[in-house]
Amino acid sequence: MQVDENTKVYKMGAWSPGPGCHGGCGVEISVKDGKFVKIEGDVDHPYHEGRLCPRALALGQYINHPDRLRWPLKRVGERGSGKWARISWDEALDTCESKLRDIRDKYGAESMVFGQGTGRDSGGPILFLAYAYGSPNWTLFGLSGIACFTPRLAACFQVMGDMTFPDAAQFFPERYDDPDWKCPEVIVSWARNLQGSQCADHYFSGHYVTDMMKRGAKLIVVDPVNGWEASRAELWLRIRPGADGALALGMIKVIIEENLYNKEFVDKWTFGFDKLKAHVASMTLDEIEQITWVPKEKIILAARMYAKAKPASMRFGQPLDSNAEAVATIHGLASLWALTGNIDNPGGNIITRPPKGVTLYPYSTEEVIQLYGQEFVNKMNLKRIGADQYPLVKNFRSWAMSDDVLKQMETGTPYPVKGLWCQTNNFIAGTAQDPKRHWEAVRKLEFNVVVDTFMTPTAQLIADIVLPAAALSEKDSVFTTGVPCNPIYKVATVDEARPDWEINFELAKRLNPQAVPWANVRGLFDQRLAVIGKTFETLIDSGYVMAPKGDATTPYNRHEKGLLRPDGQPGFRTPSGKFEFYSQKFEEYGLNPLPYHEEPIESPFKTPEIYKDYPLIMMTGRRVGVMFHSEHRQIPWLRELNPHPSIDLHPDTAKEYGIKDGDWVLIEGTMGKAKRRAKITPIMHPKIVMAQHGWWIPEATYNGDGNPYKVWDINVNQLIPMGHNSKSGFGGAFTKTMLCRISKVKEGEEVNYGS
Repeated sequence: MQVDENTKVYKMGAWSPGPGCHGGCGVEISVKDGKFVKIEGDVDHPYHEGRLCPRALALGQYINHPDRLRWPLKRVGERGSGKWARISWDEALDTCESKLRDIRDKYGAESMVFGQGTGRDSGGPILFLAYAYGSPNWTLFGLSGIACFTPRLAACFQVMGDMTFPDAAQFFPERYDDPDWKCPEVIVSWARNLQGSQCADHYFSGHYVTDMMKRGAKLIVVDPVNGWEASRAELWLRIRPGADGALALGMIKVIIEENLYNKEFVDKWTFGFDKLKAHVASMTLDEIEQITWVPKEKIILAARMYAKAKPASMRFGQPLDSNAEAVATIHGLASLWALTGNIDNPGGNIITRPPKGVTLYPYSTEEVIQLYGQEFVNKMNLKRIGADQYPLVKNFRSWAMSDDVLKQMETGTPYPVKGLWCQTNNFIAGTAQDPKRHWEAVRKLEFNVVVDTFMTPTAQLIADIVLPAAALSEKDSVFTTGVPCNPIYKVATVDEARPDWEINFELAKRLNPQAVPWANVRGLFDQRLAVIGKTFETLIDSGYVMAPKGDATTPYNRHEKGLLRPDGQPGFRTPSGKFEFYSQKFEEYGLNPLPYHEEPIESPFKTPEIYKDYPLIMMTGRRVGVMFHSEHRQIPWLRELNPHPSIDLHPDTAKEYGIKDGDWVLIEGTMGKAKRRAKITPIMHPKIVMAQHGWWIPEATYNGDGNPYKVWDINVNQLIPMGHNSKSGFGGAFTKTMLCRISKVKEGEEVNYGS
């Protein structure tokens, strides 16, 4: 589209870096003389229909920020000294190639770890580089139990063979006007934060909830915090953090014992119902009330309301991944869908696959096998860290186990780790639990690379080479998580910043030319897009592609039609061909085959002796709509809306400790401490405090003292341990449940960083 003779408008999908999102929104980007001008929502895009979050709207300030990384840097002082020199891309890539070859030749490719952050547009390129290099150790570095989305995927894939999301009519160009779609009568919003989740986030964002509410849907909200949704819910269950598995079992108990379950679906399409029934019969609602802090009367009301709704859907969030046994928790929630027949039905929880199977960022080992073959995956599993200990790590998702990666960096057993390729991962400020332990381990490695858009605490402390990544509008990529399939393409440039895909593609080609047969990145995309009959260029021309109705990647009731199983038979992709309340895969792997609850490592019930001295529960990780994890602290519009590293306190809690709004507060746990500014709000529970995660102070001058941007003063992850991941491997980052105490910081001991 041409606006004037010098300005053009380009339609594409949005994905990080820049918006900081998990992707999916349609945007229009205006460019003049090769430079970014502005971004707006694309009203013609079928999902968000022109709506856009504050982070995307502030993209211009992100792209043109004076502190943005614009060219490669090499360390010229000691690690952590803050001394850097600008170098050329040739020197940077030559150095990376030489060092990586040296590590591979001396120790084996497995001695290089490739660590990404959360679901930004880096998973595809970093896996591509790791596998071309020959390393099996691709991981979400620093996050205990890889406790972000992976536990949800792991549970659902074992018990039903697929992942589901609420039906927001996202598969249909006509959206809510499609005649096959039904509005759910009830939506259960479990551990979600609408205000912090305005990004598409795999198509269950806040916009979906408000759209459904306008059409008559009623809310059941499960959340310790009285947020926007809870205040507007038909029923709010104020749960104790980490007790979600017990609440799910309580609702299951009510639904079964009151015969509210969908008998036809259960009899025909589920496995292990009698064992589940006996399992929940052994517990009482009084016990579940004590564990969850939810009155049993409300548990009964929620179970009835959800089970009687025709249809009903459930959206759930990352806090569930932080449960002590997160996979078992998700098994319980998924069992609620199956009990009520709300799987792949109009208005229920619909099975979601990449459109037509297009994969650039594989979410399961099954997808990795599609790209690389079974023999290659078997070879990788021989050296993948954690694959010998955790069957789900070996058989479900091709991550190396993050907790074990750290341990192996420290011990060198069974083989040494000698380098870290760290891409879109500010683990010292955000991702890692026990971040000082990570720092000590990584600083001893032989060679570390950080790829990012800004100089971060992580880059300052551990990097030998820093590579500047391109932002949205400066790169080619494809978003394929869910629907639709969106192109992202380069329409502007900023100095020498390069797209993650291009950086990794070139280095992969240098290190293993046979693994990179394409002439360029677009050639790779063309191959992956062939299944939908598109090249990257024709996808750009289309704007987006959605799978047609009746395809195996579109709803509804695919289990009845033989569209889910590779053998074409009706049913689900499980050993029994049914949804498994009693999981045969879990039994095979030595895990509990039924859903269950386990207490966090610290809790009022499990560690009463600690609770006596640390009488508050600290939650962290809750989304803030204007920031994404550790990003955006330097973006003026966004920082103005969220200016301080805060801790939310109930007024009664603040009064008890003599704290006023805006005071600096010291948070202390059994592992460490951090400082935060008090934000007093009645939405909090008096026994719970909530500290924003991912904070560092970009405007603070770094003098090489080992505390870049005040990160060690304010990082609450110093209170949270590594190495307590779930029995399955996935889950158990105790970011919502650590016990703490608070006190007012003495005058003169505040964190000074400006207004």
